[in-house]
Amino acid sequence: MVGSEALPSPRQHGVTKPLSLAGPSEADLLRTKKLNKFLVDAGLYESQEEAAKRERVLGRMKQIVIDWVKQLTRLRGYTDQMVEDANAAIFTFGSYRLGVHGPGADIDTLCVGPSYVNRDDDFFFVLHDILIKMEEVAELQPVPDAHVPVMKFKFDGISIDLLYASISRLVVPDDLDISDVSILYNVDEPTVRSLNGCRVADQILKHVPNVEHFRTTLRCLKFWAKRRGVYSNVTGFLGGVNWALLVARVCQFYPNAVPSMLVARFFRVYTQWRWPNPVMLCAIQEEELGFTVWDPRKNPKDKTHHMPIITPAYPCMNSSYNVSTSTLRVMTEQFLFGNRICEEIELNKAQWPGLFEPYMFFESYKNYLQVDIIALNSDDLRAWKGWVESRLRQLTLMIERDTQGKLQCHPYPHEYFDPSKQCSHSAFFMGLQRKQGEVIQEGQQFDIRGTVDEFRHSVNMYMFWRPGMEIYVSHVRRKQIPLYVFPDGYKRTRVPRLVNLQPSDKSSLENGEVCGDAGSSERLSRKRKDEDCHVKRDSLQKRQSLSPQSRDSVSPDIIGHLFVNELKYGSTPDSVSRSEVGHLAREPDNNFKNADSSSSLVANPANDMSCGRDVGPEDVVLGSNGRDSLQGGTTEADSDNVSGDKIQPNGELGMVLNSRGTAELEQNTIMRQVLKFLFSMFFYSAVVCGIR
Repeated sequence: MVGSEALPSPRQHGVTKPLSLAGPSEADLLRTKKLNKFLVDAGLYESQEEAAKRERVLGRMKQIVIDWVKQLTRLRGYTDQMVEDANAAIFTFGSYRLGVHGPGADIDTLCVGPSYVNRDDDFFFVLHDILIKMEEVAELQPVPDAHVPVMKFKFDGISIDLLYASISRLVVPDDLDISDVSILYNVDEPTVRSLNGCRVADQILKHVPNVEHFRTTLRCLKFWAKRRGVYSNVTGFLGGVNWALLVARVCQFYPNAVPSMLVARFFRVYTQWRWPNPVMLCAIQEEELGFTVWDPRKNPKDKTHHMPIITPAYPCMNSSYNVSTSTLRVMTEQFLFGNRICEEIELNKAQWPGLFEPYMFFESYKNYLQVDIIALNSDDLRAWKGWVESRLRQLTLMIERDTQGKLQCHPYPHEYFDPSKQCSHSAFFMGLQRKQGEVIQEGQQFDIRGTVDEFRHSVNMYMFWRPGMEIYVSHVRRKQIPLYVFPDGYKRTRVPRLVNLQPSDKSSLENGEVCGDAGSSERLSRKRKDEDCHVKRDSLQKRQSLSPQSRDSVSPDIIGHLFVNELKYGSTPDSVSRSEVGHLAREPDNNFKNADSSSSLVANPANDMSCGRDVGPEDVVLGSNGRDSLQGGTTEADSDNVSGDKIQPNGELGMVLNSRGTAELEQNTIMRQVLKFLFSMFFYSAVVCGIR
């Protein structure tokens, strides 16, 4: 019988000793059984028929590349014996090699060929032409300028990512040991990166104590990351190899733990991890081949990495260099969410499905950037979209750079399609919010017009651009989010969750606002007195304002004047307060408030209801070319009434105000002008009727 007592571990795994050698209790084994059942019911395992089909496709691919190499060997005048001995090898890596792929997943493959078969001409042209003529091949897309050059296609319905590496040998043996460092002799950097996928996968499996427990845990965490919107290396989050390395390190910390324990320990470890301390499975190897290895002491660029996750194979690299300040913040919040749910599961207060609740991205911010991608046909869109998606991370970095990190972006790694559009169309979204804890300055705005222009210019430098390939960046408020992004075609009711409020934080709860300071009741009283006036003025403003451009337009106006104002109210529903992990370093304090039902143009320090914490999404103001332009000197207040909140619009006829006294004075002036205008119209109508 397996108990909770320590079990012996045959050897040390990793660069440090384990944190615990404890094995599972009966409760842990029961939770693991439930977790396995949940993963099976969720459809994360492929059928035997699909597994057999993948094997057949890989065998077919191996024969294709062998014939391709033999053909090139003959064309280049080599002897008949050389042609007969000519060979190429196919290796797999990624989720398929690690044994955690699911139904419909692609197969990451590497073709290793001899020294006289090159990548640029032979792989991307000759082999490309061979593949495109085959009936089994569809959606062939070469990406030669990627960080790791790749050809993407479907072979008999199975998605394939094919890389190529030319090694310094005339003949590639069938039993080639790709883990041998000698394979890196006399090769270039792209070849090293191409070989590294297979080499890293082999090292990961070598450095984990229990491969099956590792696979189950990784399968679980990948599914969780996709549900929570943090699975995407290209967008600035983490991809498959990153999650594999993080899980493998937790397996090293707890070598005798079962998957249910490892999942809980995963969140416990990484909510407390002090980034940018690196995650490493083994010591960094120093070889004499001249390749650069990750070392912030020697390489200044390595010092800028926010979340280093180091590959275990030489040359050791940071696999998560795409992570930015904003995406690290989002992932930290999601780790906190996972940690809280796992604690509840261990206390029998929650079940496994609660851990995998989808992240409600479109209910989490008040303002978004929408990136629309358009092409003439599906083939052009596939290539154009791949290029634009690879550049979206740059937009996040540019915004961080140009606002000194005060404006944070949350890029969402899911693409959306509008089924009502006739053209080939795809859309991505980014949430916007001001950095938490920033002190509001009078009149402060974030002008990112130049940032967006710079991003669009860099995207339009696409080498394979064709007529019809267009990109539009526009601002949308939460109430304007197109319906096609929601699973059921309609917006979900936003129900914010309050988590673990301290006693001092519970003194006042009204309309979802959390307030614990002594002056909160007075401010709430002032707020109530102002509500009637605000609502009346909002009604008048709406009748006068012009309707913004239709959100169903697939070709929105290019952003012309994009400002992001300081706001006071907002919420991030899936954040978790610091009190849940007491010794967490550098974690933001988040409270959940339901006071952001109205989008505001006013940053009003006197109306702060956030318990002294400066938390909340920003309002975006567009100029004459934007969808929410202030037309005719008025603006339509954001009136999405969610969760029964009272609407409290703050838009002061297009003017940005930063003082409560100034706002009230302007409000009274406006009310007098409106009443005077209405009285004049009434008098004029009476006179006209009298004349008639």
